[in-house]
Amino acid sequence: MRTFISLVFLLSVLQLASHAQTSPTPAEIIVNAQKALDADKSDAALALLQPLLAQQPPVKGLQHELGLIYYRTSKLTEAQKAFAEAIKQDDTDKESVQMEGLVLYRLGQQAAAIPYLEKVREWMPASNADASYVLGLCYLNAQRYEDARVAFAKQFGVPPESAGAHLLLATMLKHAKLTDLAGAEAKKALAISPNIPLAHFMLGEVALMQSDVDRAVQEFEAERSINPDYAPLYDRLGDAYLRLGRLDDAQQVIAKAIALDTTITAAFTKMGKVLLRRHEPMTALMYLKHAEKMDPDDYTIHAMLSQAYHLTGQDEEAKRENALALKVQGDRLKVVDPGK
Repeated sequence: MRTFISLVFLLSVLQLASHAQTSPTPAEIIVNAQKALDADKSDAALALLQPLLAQQPPVKGLQHELGLIYYRTSKLTEAQKAFAEAIKQDDTDKESVQMEGLVLYRLGQQAAAIPYLEKVREWMPASNADASYVLGLCYLNAQRYEDARVAFAKQFGVPPESAGAHLLLATMLKHAKLTDLAGAEAKKALAISPNIPLAHFMLGEVALMQSDVDRAVQEFEAERSINPDYAPLYDRLGDAYLRLGRLDDAQQVIAKAIALDTTITAAFTKMGKVLLRRHEPMTALMYLKHAEKMDPDDYTIHAMLSQAYHLTGQDEEAKRENALALKVQGDRLKVVDPGK
């Protein structure tokens, strides 16, 4: 009898030992899920982790890993909730704090994202550029422009009070279509450093956006005296001269843009436009054909090619280019309104 009981006891111990060997711990499951996520198998990673949600007390690191999976698969609402829970369980989880800020930004909740991203900057002054950039954008959205300048300056490694920092902010403001503010920051940059490159160029760009073409020319000319080998400057100056009808001046500066940088498609297109206005369609064709090779999906290039071919008596080619222009225009409309 005792032998039988001993055998039963031994079998029970062996079964328990076998079970312990075949059932991975929560920590091991999380490691396996991380490996699956690294191999782009997000569904498999999620399937491994979800059973752990029922365990009490909560499994350490589970919400963090779930947040990463949801973020990787663009399930931002679920990711935000997971990272928030991870921070609740461990407020020293730096990656979850950073990811919470990034997720809130992507959800359009910029003001809510700021405290998380500020905490990351406090913890890790040299934190990754994405967090610094997003923090700067959040400050812009909240109209905290001084804070935005400091954030962008840190991202790009320039002193926050420098002319470069003001010019950086001007660039970001221009991207956000805050042109008046962009111009003001460019002027601050020039007040600190009168010969800083690209500040006058920025002011010229702002002037063109505001249809103040004469002022744009003045700023671009001022930039030329500081930065004479900057190809985009001549391209934009050519644009300004074109608007003023100064065709000779436009042709000269656009030729300089092309000489400095043969990859600027817009310069070849503008040269074609200048030559068409000067009634030189054969020469215009040479520039426009080159522009077409560089950007075959540009409506303006095809339309001008059609005009140039028509003026040179090449009606079949003119019809072909006109058809291409209409096709490009139609394709754009489909993209803008895919429901139609």
